[in-house]
Amino acid sequence: MKKYLIAFGVGVVLAALGLGAYLQFGSAASANLPTVTVYKSPTCNCCSKWVTHLEENGFEVNVDSRMNMQPVKQQLGVPGGLASCHTATVGGYVVEGHVPAQDVKRLLSKTPEVRGIGVPGMPIGSPGMERGNQVEPYSVMSFTAAGDTSVFATYGQQ
Repeated sequence: MKKYLIAFGVGVVLAALGLGAYLQFGSAASANLPTVTVYKSPTCNCCSKWVTHLEENGFEVNVDSRMNMQPVKQQLGVPGGLASCHTATVGGYVVEGHVPAQDVKRLLSKTPEVRGIGVPGMPIGSPGMERGNQVEPYSVMSFTAAGDTSVFATYGQQ
């Protein structure tokens, strides 16, 4: 019984240390990320799932529900060919559609001279559009204020 109590006590201490490290470093990592403002329809479920994806990856998110997203996209300079269901701003950049959080973080750390990044449409397997293990090939595109685009990342490619 004594060995069990010692092992249990060591386990509790290790768990507490692990939780402490997570809270310390997890909070610090999140504190360094700027807040994301997401403009979305109040009834769009996949947009809400994308917001959750960002939060699970350390971002604080403010949601601004809009019935008409077109004026937001025009004001922020989203090229028509990159349009999706929601638009976000973070750290001076525009993020259009179902962009993986890792690409938002890479955008913020690399600070390229672009207006933003986006995933055109709503490809299956992108964050917020999950359907089991299915991933439709898609690209995250960067875009400039002039509307020029280039591939930022690709997913689901063979």
